[in-house]
Amino acid sequence: MMHVKVKAKDVRFTIPIPYAILNIVISILSSKFIQQNVNKWTKVHFERKKLDFTFPLIDKETLKPIVKELKNYKGIVLVDVKAKDGTEVKVKL
Repeated sequence: MMHVKVKAKDVRFTIPIPYAILNIVISILSSKFIQQNVNKWTKVHFERKKLDFTFPLIDKETLKPIVKELKNYKGIVLVDVKAKDGTEVKVKL
């Protein structure tokens, strides 16, 4: 299970994310429908800012073995960020 901890000035919460939910999110984000619409929704903004960027395709078959391998490294901290305003975010397996 992945744990996301967020600490802000007035708020402090932890979000546990089971690997099953993570696999579902990967399946949704890697669907052709979502990927095509993300590029379509952001196209106007990128044209206005004069940026030439398209979101790369996310391959479900590549990401699922990575998630499976992460299960072997319980307790490792993936992200530990502290902002100047005191906000902290930590992602831990």
